[in-house]
Amino acid sequence: MSIYVLFGKYTAESIKGASAKRTEDAAALIKKLGGEVVSGYALLGETDLLLVVNLPDTERAMRASAGLTRLTGIAFRTSPAVSLKEFDQLITQ
Repeated sequence: MSIYVLFGKYTAESIKGASAKRTEDAAALIKKLGGEVVSGYALLGETDLLLVVNLPDTERAMRASAGLTRLTGIAFRTSPAVSLKEFDQLITQ
């Protein structure tokens, strides 16, 4: 499993559909792809929504990003992430 960070940007239309049910549906989509939502945050500024998800691979991360956009109307940018410990090991080898 790998960590991916999804950065979401609301549109006027997507904000209208905001609800606890939509949040549950989004988590169910991640679970259906073999992953889990580690955490999620609403933000102020350039990014409106931040999700940290654990998924088996990049293919499923791409499917999650596209699927969430279809489900919610929120545009997502998705990036792989590694822990600082892993990063320190990668750059010192």
